Amino acid sequence: MRATRPRIAVTTSARSGWRIFPLVALNLWVAGARGVRWGTGRPADLDHVDGLIIGGGDDISPTLYGGELLADARLDPERDALERRLAEEALAHGIPVLGICRGAQMLNVALGGTLHADAYAVFPGSRRTRTILPRKRVRAVRGSWLATFSGRDEMTVNALHSQAVDRLGTGLRVAAHDEGGMVQAIERPEPPFALGVQWHPEHLFYQRAQRRIFAALVTAAQARAEGRAARPALEAAR
Repeated sequence: MRATRPRIAVTTSARSGWRIFPLVALNLWVAGARGVRWGTGRPADLDHVDGLIIGGGDDISPTLYGGELLADARLDPERDALERRLAEEALAHGIPVLGICRGAQMLNVALGGTLHADAYAVFPGSRRTRTILPRKRVRAVRGSWLATFSGRDEMTVNALHSQAVDRLGTGLRVAAHDEGGMVQAIERPEPPFALGVQWHPEHLFYQRAQRRIFAALVTAAQARAEGRAARPALEAAR
């Protein structure tokens, strides 16, 4: 562990960021990092951080990926533009990225992928839940980074999303599905570290597997800051 904690930028919703950021920051602190809140109207300079979390919240506008707009979608175009730019620039410069719920979707869109705007209509076998409590079963793909550092093939997680990954973005692979086949996690098999999960691990800090998600990001951020290889660092996060 470095004497100075790595700085992790956390993008948040203008509506709910005030209550979500402290919880994400707590998880980062436990993992050995310091969270810095970003959002529209706030400074957002990747030169000053070691990692990036794209947080949950509003739906992503389908104009970003050629989809159809739903009447009940809650959008924030300024946030869309900010987070897409940050995701693209972070990966281009080797900065580790964790996407949470909306953030997983934005990670996919930033890399040229698409989304299901109404995912549960496409996957009727997927259990529709809307709770921060662990009520949804997901299975990590064997051999994925998610399965490796979480130490679990199956997890019980929460769910608040209506959108989900459709066509994968460039360089990404599926890391987890739910029981109905809906994508629940995506990741980059090669550095830089990039993981997106459809659930909210910040609410599940009492589960070791969920704490390890933040630990993996922090380990990758430390490795980048210290000039070490990302793959051995991820393996050490197990």
